[in-house]
Amino acid sequence: MIKRYEQNGDPFGSHRVVEPAGVLPQPSEKLNNDMSVLWDNEIMVDVEMLNIDSASFTQIEEEAGGNTDRIKEIIQETVRLRGKQHNPVTGSGGVFIGKVAEIGEKLAGKRDLQAGDTIVSLVSLSLTPLKLQEIQRVNPDTDQVNVSGQAILFESGIYHALPDDLPSRLVLAALDVCGAPAQTAKLVRPGDTVVIIGAGGKSGVLCAYEARKRAGVTGTVIGTGRSEKGLENIKKLGFCDHLACLDASDALPCHETVSRLTGGRLADVVINCVNVPNTELGSILMCKDGGRIYFFSMATSFTKAALGAEGVGKDVEMIIGNGYTRGHAAITLEIIRESEAIRRLFESSYCG
Repeated sequence: MIKRYEQNGDPFGSHRVVEPAGVLPQPSEKLNNDMSVLWDNEIMVDVEMLNIDSASFTQIEEEAGGNTDRIKEIIQETVRLRGKQHNPVTGSGGVFIGKVAEIGEKLAGKRDLQAGDTIVSLVSLSLTPLKLQEIQRVNPDTDQVNVSGQAILFESGIYHALPDDLPSRLVLAALDVCGAPAQTAKLVRPGDTVVIIGAGGKSGVLCAYEARKRAGVTGTVIGTGRSEKGLENIKKLGFCDHLACLDASDALPCHETVSRLTGGRLADVVINCVNVPNTELGSILMCKDGGRIYFFSMATSFTKAALGAEGVGKDVEMIIGNGYTRGHAAITLEIIRESEAIRRLFESSYCG
């Protein structure tokens, strides 16, 4: 229950930063997650579910040895210590779904939002003040965690109202990665050869669909992955001209395979969607000189990418996976509405 209202909150949320002083919420070590206080430009949300980002959940699951009770403990401890779900190893977070509890007076009436609306956050949990009362259930197959708690969205924070024509679990899963297909739509041009690394995963499937749509009949889409199950999923969808079982952390086979499939031309665009480290050079070697690489993976190392490209003499444009691009949520939800096959796949994965 809110006991105190504060005025003149910073639009970017710096008033919630505990340490270190002078930084914004995302890079901070700790946020003030006191939910008895609401600033005039904050939105308080009763959180129902977290979608932990793939890189973070994989790391947590490995640390926990696959034990779901231990996964709960790790998440609770992170939130207790940091005031947010900001994985100290991967540096990443995820998104949440919940119902709006209260809107600060500075924002009231200025947004198409009211108390009781169900929304999905489109900003990372790594910058979102969060307090958890309980974790009821962990689903390792979907990276989703049922919780009871509260979260704060700042004035600069973005969100999307839960649509009434799609299941909530599916929407939460899709919007966690909505930056990837939206950026793919911007990067891929008609006739391009596109490689999707991790094509069988959630973001990979969405990117493959968008790459196929944008590259057109004159383009080529190549999907790679380590999982036979994932590759089988993407094969059934029919978005890729070629599929290759490759470990993206093993750079030379990546180069050899894509070179063979493209007659030595390599890729115009490489989209990296995997959640494991050391895939930077594999991505670089699959891309032609003058091509573009989009590192959506939160496991990407800027140092390895920059120095790796220099070391192999590759003149490529490398784009950090900004999770936001204008219209990203709408683009992603429209993909699911357009593609009955993707909808069925995601419903079987996230709504079962």
